[in-house]
Amino acid sequence: MDDLKAASPPSAAREGDGSYCMSSVNPNPSPSNSYAAVVIGGTFDRLHQGHHLFLKASAELARERIVVGVCNGPMLSKKESIKPELMVQVEPITDPYGPSIIDKDLDAIVVSKETLPGGIAVNRKRTERGLSQLQIEVVDLLPEESTGTKISSSTLRKIEVEQTIRDQQQQHGQL
Repeated sequence: MDDLKAASPPSAAREGDGSYCMSSVNPNPSPSNSYAAVVIGGTFDRLHQGHHLFLKASAELARERIVVGVCNGPMLSKKESIKPELMVQVEPITDPYGPSIIDKDLDAIVVSKETLPGGIAVNRKRTERGLSQLQIEVVDLLPEESTGTKISSSTLRKIEVEQTIRDQQQQHGQL
């Protein structure tokens, strides 16, 4: 509870016992699209299922925008195996290239074997724009345990859709 007190904004109302007023805490999940904009934050240094659920719930609640805060600098000083000196920059990607074809200060692009063609396309676009080519670093993806298929957002979305269809068919007695 001390962490909550330390992290709470100065405008939060203090109760008689020194704790903060929780009147804005919703004990029940709100319906989808309840808020125009939501904000979340975290270290996100080791992405896991909890992060997935956190991000998915935020996307469900938001109608227009999600702001993702990623811990940086002093917020990382007590974390192990983190580089607190790294500047973390989060950019929205609205086309296949994102900031990779406009940021002249980039040195490398990290891709998977599956997204290697995208890395090559990035370098082609950078050359067209007069920017230096990026070193392409290829990282192996982990296989998903039940199928052996490489874990990727596309694969996970496909599995999720297939599961939803199976669930709906079971509900309607079609299986």
